[in-house]
Amino acid sequence: MAGIYIHIPFCSQACSYCDFHFSTSLKNKKQIISAIEKELINEQHYLDGELINTIYFGGGTPSLLESKSIESILQTIQNNFPLSKNIECTLEANPEDISMSKIDDWFDLGVNRISLGVQSFRDEDLNYMNRIHTKQQSIQSIEMLKKSKIKNFSIDLIYGFPLLNKSGWVANLEKVIALNVPHISCYCLTVEKGTALDHFIKKKKEQPLQSATGREHFLIARNMLLNYDYNHYEISNFSKKGYKSLHNKNYWNKTRYLGVGPSAHSFNGVSRRWNIRNNSIYCNKISRNEIVYEEEVLTQKNIINEYILTSIRTSSGVSLNYIKDHMNKAELSRFNMEINKLEKMELIELKEETLYLNEQGMLLSDMISKNLFLI
Repeated sequence: MAGIYIHIPFCSQACSYCDFHFSTSLKNKKQIISAIEKELINEQHYLDGELINTIYFGGGTPSLLESKSIESILQTIQNNFPLSKNIECTLEANPEDISMSKIDDWFDLGVNRISLGVQSFRDEDLNYMNRIHTKQQSIQSIEMLKKSKIKNFSIDLIYGFPLLNKSGWVANLEKVIALNVPHISCYCLTVEKGTALDHFIKKKKEQPLQSATGREHFLIARNMLLNYDYNHYEISNFSKKGYKSLHNKNYWNKTRYLGVGPSAHSFNGVSRRWNIRNNSIYCNKISRNEIVYEEEVLTQKNIINEYILTSIRTSSGVSLNYIKDHMNKAELSRFNMEINKLEKMELIELKEETLYLNEQGMLLSDMISKNLFLI
């Protein structure tokens, strides 16, 4: 099984924290869609004929596209790739773009999962992030999805910033629980270099982020959502039974995927590549049949470290048998020494030849991964 990711590089306006590739100008939207379709045709052999079981429209804001553009891209995929009968097709959407007619159109085209960029149910938080939508639009869009044919949907929430105190974060989670949202992705806000938020903090127009706030909010979310039968299957992701994201699981399990569109990434098991982060240059190169990506061939060390980085974040944990099969004697000796240190620090659990993070370990996952990496 393999996946396809389509990057739609358009947004209505720039969120203060975002460093993803996008443009607020839609003037070359037709050229971008045509280039994406041509890239799909050009790269139809990249996955060696593997059956596609996930398609993901990310961005940017894919819900800005007209239905005919989504249809055209999906038709191009269908014409050039073998598709699973049980394919998961996700479209990222913003609350202000949601309507029952749009949801019906998306479903008719083959979209069967929506990832909704709610971020917060508090208008003051949305203003802080420079989001367009309101709290009420978020609630209305969720209610519409629950009544629609697309029952499989997720919402994103952001925590860990100064404006959001403990009671505000609890209120956000209570709203999620009351609305019975089937899947939630909770992300701690980070300050990315060059973003508006980065500029505001440097100019002392906004307060700097405090890591202690992020840790507190993470533990609150975990405890509340577990109490309401959500499965915490990855550090940032919680789902009701039957609603795990297949696309995300494939990514964490090192399943191969093709990424198309400006800035999209691809992985075929032996190398990674990433497309140009410029819409005009991307379109021009595609039109001239030129390469639009840079590529890195992965070493054995890269592959092992990436396995540790992704698997340690999941409820499946790190297979110690995999580690034994892929490390030499010296590497394995050092790895086991690090495990012993982490056990003494009470950050991990070992069970049935698998390493898992405990709750305190989840708060330090990046540090733990780095300690376990091959060097």
